[in-house]
Amino acid sequence: GCIMKNQIIVSISREYGSGGHEIAEMVSKKIGLKLYDKNILKEIAEKNNIALTELKEFDEKPKNVFLSRSVKGYSNSLEENMAHMEFEYIREKAKEGESFVIVGRCSEEVLKDYEGLVSVFVKGDMEVKTARIMERLDMNEEDAVDEIKKQDKNRRRYHNQYSEHKWGDSRYYDMCINSSRLGLEKTARLIEKYISGEI
Repeated sequence: GCIMKNQIIVSISREYGSGGHEIAEMVSKKIGLKLYDKNILKEIAEKNNIALTELKEFDEKPKNVFLSRSVKGYSNSLEENMAHMEFEYIREKAKEGESFVIVGRCSEEVLKDYEGLVSVFVKGDMEVKTARIMERLDMNEEDAVDEIKKQDKNRRRYHNQYSEHKWGDSRYYDMCINSSRLGLEKTARLIEKYISGEI
């Protein structure tokens, strides 16, 4: 790949079942950047002395509006505290000048002031996403469709709680791409070419 002098941060948001996570893995390998996804929970857990299992439960989850209220500026919503810990973590990494690929976590909003940010939204055709989830979770078609709808609803709610723009709204991303058209490998290659300015 090309050698990039300046900081580059690739934010990949994705519909459930679109293969966005695998695409992020491919892109990070291809351009030799660290990938941040669920792995940041481990470091947050260690730093804050919290059980990792506890964090996993609240990762990228919308807060339950009925259960949460703010007291003296602190929220008693674990989901919200979790979200802010993650935002803080990726802000720190960006501030240190590190280049990386980050999956989800409202990163295109949290890091919007960094000029090296490239934001990508990966979507997919329902039948392709359904087939992928059926295989991955060993589910029948009906359950897979339900799972996709449930996960996307959560992602949308989570994102929209912390962001001024709507999840998946193409106007706010540098690039929106349907991974079902090209397949994961070629989608990753296209993103890589876009980042490195080859296109």
